[in-house]
Amino acid sequence: MKSDVIDYKNVYLLRKFITVQGKILPRRMTKLTAKQHRFIMKSVKKSRILGLLPFINKENS
Repeated sequence: MKSDVIDYKNVYLLRKFITVQGKILPRRMTKLTAKQHRFIMKSVKKSRILGLLPFINKENS
């Protein structure tokens, strides 16, 4: 985790923190600090708005 830069453009890293349905994993499951989790949440939301990540996964519906 420390070697990877948390950025909204790093989709492969952000996909590790969302479920198959597209929900952001809770902090107790990812074992992140509160500061890291807030940054992950902001990055995921920013990449969803820009269209890099989907809001929901339509394949399972």
